[in-house]
Amino acid sequence: MDKKLLDILVCPVSKAPVEWNKETDELFCRVSGLAYPVRDGIPVMLENEARKMTQEEREKH
Repeated sequence: MDKKLLDILVCPVSKAPVEWNKETDELFCRVSGLAYPVRDGIPVMLENEARKMTQEEREKH
């Protein structure tokens, strides 16, 4: 994931910065607890496309 892109992307729900999870190829937000998919290298930053992270996942990151 491009560092410049990560620096400007924010969660559309919380407006907090997102982080990239290389293992799952998702961008996640610690504040909202949502994980956004990355498809063909393009982040899909839509709330209805995001999945709710489990408590375990939130604590892990």
